[in-house]
Amino acid sequence: MSHQIAKPVADLISEFEKLPGVGPKSAQRLVYHLLHAPVENAQALAKAVSELKEKTKICTVCGNIGETDPCNICGDPSRNHGSVMVVEEPLDILAIEKTRAFNGVYNVLHGAISPLQNIGPEDLRIQELLTRLQGGKVTEVILSTNPNMEGEATAMYLHKLISPLGVKVTRLARGLPVGGDLEYADEITLTRAFEGRTTY
Repeated sequence: MSHQIAKPVADLISEFEKLPGVGPKSAQRLVYHLLHAPVENAQALAKAVSELKEKTKICTVCGNIGETDPCNICGDPSRNHGSVMVVEEPLDILAIEKTRAFNGVYNVLHGAISPLQNIGPEDLRIQELLTRLQGGKVTEVILSTNPNMEGEATAMYLHKLISPLGVKVTRLARGLPVGGDLEYADEITLTRAFEGRTTY
């Protein structure tokens, strides 16, 4: 960073650059936006970041992020605690909850198996999932990892671990997106769409 830039500006640009998907130009734009914004906006942002770290907890049951432990989903008696959906990240729960199509509970792995990034099964919340399955209350595990190499490898690994426990293991259907063209679909998507075809 140039010595001509004020140190507080340079420091904040440097911090923004550490965020995923934020490059040097985006970091500079964010900082200069905050410089020109009302002081209340900057203070509100600082307070929100501070409270994010102070007031959130990782649920010891499912691994989701919430304000309580257990989280509001795990603590909800109206949810179907016999159906556990396995997702990679807490953001996946937000996407699924928006659909209002699932009334079970979750297990967040906090990643996927990725040998290239040195992430093995021991780095994920797999043991916590297996512990939940011990009591006999869970009747179905829905594997909802991402449809990429890491997600597929993780789902296969979990399927091998869970199947001998007598718990039903299912996988979210994969296929063509609404509005998508066949010519742009990759082989894996087309294969999954073919395998998951339904009666019309």
